[in-house]
Amino acid sequence: MDIFYPFQWVADRLTYDLLGLDPASKLGASVDFFLYDVPKILAMLVVIVFAVAVIRSFFPPEKTRGFLSHSRLYGGNVLAALLGVVTPFCSCSAVPLFIGFVESGVPLGVTFSFLIASPMVNEVALVLLLGLFGWKVAGLYLVSGLTVAIIGGIVIGKLDLEDQVEDYVRQIKVGESDAVELTWAQRFAYARGYVADIVGKVWPYVVGGIALGAVMHGYIPTDALAKWAGPGNPLAVPVAVLMGIPLYSNAAGIIPLVSVLTEKGVAMGTVLAFMMAVVALSVPEFIILRKVIKPKLIAIFISINFVTITAIGYLFNWVLR
Repeated sequence: MDIFYPFQWVADRLTYDLLGLDPASKLGASVDFFLYDVPKILAMLVVIVFAVAVIRSFFPPEKTRGFLSHSRLYGGNVLAALLGVVTPFCSCSAVPLFIGFVESGVPLGVTFSFLIASPMVNEVALVLLLGLFGWKVAGLYLVSGLTVAIIGGIVIGKLDLEDQVEDYVRQIKVGESDAVELTWAQRFAYARGYVADIVGKVWPYVVGGIALGAVMHGYIPTDALAKWAGPGNPLAVPVAVLMGIPLYSNAAGIIPLVSVLTEKGVAMGTVLAFMMAVVALSVPEFIILRKVIKPKLIAIFISINFVTITAIGYLFNWVLR
């Protein structure tokens, strides 16, 4: 039996029995979708974020900076991207992390590999994709996200853009603190607090994303989406990436839209390119990064991500056709 069947059963009872909505109506389909996805995804978030928090407790910022400051060449980019997956710092942490990496002697390209991977390859999104679409899509998402982060960091490192970091950043001396070894009880306590903090911040995005997805699920016809993002439009992927840039959400909040868009006939590569653009090319992130890097480097960062995400979208569409 589907492990999510209880959520569907409750949603059906609430929608069709308690509210009396017609299962064949657009409103009924939208409400049922909303009442099913909200508790299901929030429950998954609690479980996954708790597990990730325990893992994250082994990788405090001081240890992360220590690993990266001793990395060299392309191996540093690979390591930084991998660390970005298991250390899911939120976008608001970009500035202090960036300062800490630069002050610790981490190469600029390696730093960007970390900063690209951390929001893009979101562990919650990875698990949700695994549950919704299977290991093939989740695996491709992981590999492609890491590829974007590694390539982006390598290119930025090759361009010798150290002068594009604001001068005051290099003059800051971030205090170092010794990493404290935690007991398992302390790790679990940290994980409970992390769940309360992260889920407390994330749930409005999740509910909002599901609400929008529910409207799309019930009211937006397949033909309308296929017209701009369907297989008949050769520019569907870059258009989707451009549409994602002005938006701001986390990967968990975008997953409901991914599910709905794929149900409506939009190619998986196009949808995932849109998701990557939302989480890795958001305008708020650019505003935060402008505090520590100059406009030229921001423009290069945007351009590299745009090109690589677009290429990944086309690759997904080709592999999953």
